[in-house]
Amino acid sequence: MPMTRAQCLEADKIDPLARYRDAFVLPPDTIYLDGNSLGPLPKAVAGCLHDTVVEQWGQGLIGSWNDHDWIGLAERLGEKIAPLIGAGPGQVIVADSVSVNLYKLLATALSLRPGRTIILSSEDNFPTDLYIAQGLTALLGRERCELVILEGSRLMKAIGANTAVVMLTHVDFRSGRLYDMQSITQQVHDAGALMLWDLSHSTGALPLKLDAFDVDLAVGSGYKYLNGGPGAPAFLYVAARHLGNATQPLRGWMGHAEPFAFRPGYEPAPGILRFQSGTPPILSYRALEAALALWDNVDLDQLRDKSVLLSETFIELVQASEVLSDFVLNSPREAAERGSQVSFAHPLGYAIMRALIDRRVIGDFREPNLLRFGLAPMYTRYVDVWDAVAHLDGVMLNREYDTPEFREQPRVT
Repeated sequence: MPMTRAQCLEADKIDPLARYRDAFVLPPDTIYLDGNSLGPLPKAVAGCLHDTVVEQWGQGLIGSWNDHDWIGLAERLGEKIAPLIGAGPGQVIVADSVSVNLYKLLATALSLRPGRTIILSSEDNFPTDLYIAQGLTALLGRERCELVILEGSRLMKAIGANTAVVMLTHVDFRSGRLYDMQSITQQVHDAGALMLWDLSHSTGALPLKLDAFDVDLAVGSGYKYLNGGPGAPAFLYVAARHLGNATQPLRGWMGHAEPFAFRPGYEPAPGILRFQSGTPPILSYRALEAALALWDNVDLDQLRDKSVLLSETFIELVQASEVLSDFVLNSPREAAERGSQVSFAHPLGYAIMRALIDRRVIGDFREPNLLRFGLAPMYTRYVDVWDAVAHLDGVMLNREYDTPEFREQPRVT
């Protein structure tokens, strides 16, 4: 039996993570279940940006590159993210976007496996990851780089002597399916290839163990569960064992060993620093820095335990409702195979989600028919889950989705 609303309220009272909710700006009378797309605003960000703009930039001017160590932000933020992904020092840096970092790391993987040309990925991978690999293939030509996209169940059997790198999204953005990072990475290594994980939908949602699982390369987002703001900078990870030989194609001045020597020839900076390219966007970096401060004392095992219970409660409530019998669970039923989101399929999914948002229950929609609900344990309450399903009941009972307005899709869904 799913929890009652009274039981959800009791669970919220004893939740060890409950204190973090007050650190966020959450509009009143709103249930926010879209942190897997964009995290809400941490309250500390506004003050941090005000100080950066008014004092550091306004008064310090160009001197703040040194006086406030703007120049060290990329590395400093990387060290903040490293414990969240199970990485030791010197292997993570914040830079650019997930797409740009993927380009860097795919090219790096090809250079680390000379003679191998295949990038292997799954057809349910996040589309931009596939687009980036397609672009690299188009640039280099198939004799030097070929993207092979397969259905997930065929992937591991397809790894061969010509596979340079396997690229997967750790948590599927549509279904929330969680790949077995340790097992897959081991199988890839057994075939002599490298493993590249996109952690955009798992960083800040569950514990990760990149070093322990011998992962080679990874990228991740700063604006989903890390709450760094819209378009927040991304991060990348390169295992220490590869840093001595790793090269990347976007050899900008910030990745130079002596960027202010202004020499015409490129010499890579030591270690992870070489994976920087252009001048960092300091305002975005500072917003992310303020957001990351929330994670200093978070117990990631508690985070995962709450995530599982939130999603189990959501699924049980939907499946117990006669009104919602037409909703088909699109996420794995086993909690161990699921990230921190729940997806349901319905033929009228978009209009239903619009009607829910009209009730101030904010999830999102993904083609062709999926309603997605992100469950961020730092601020999502158990009673939020109960109330969200009650609102979904109301939308269906009252046919609130059945309006022309809710069928018109804007540019962002």
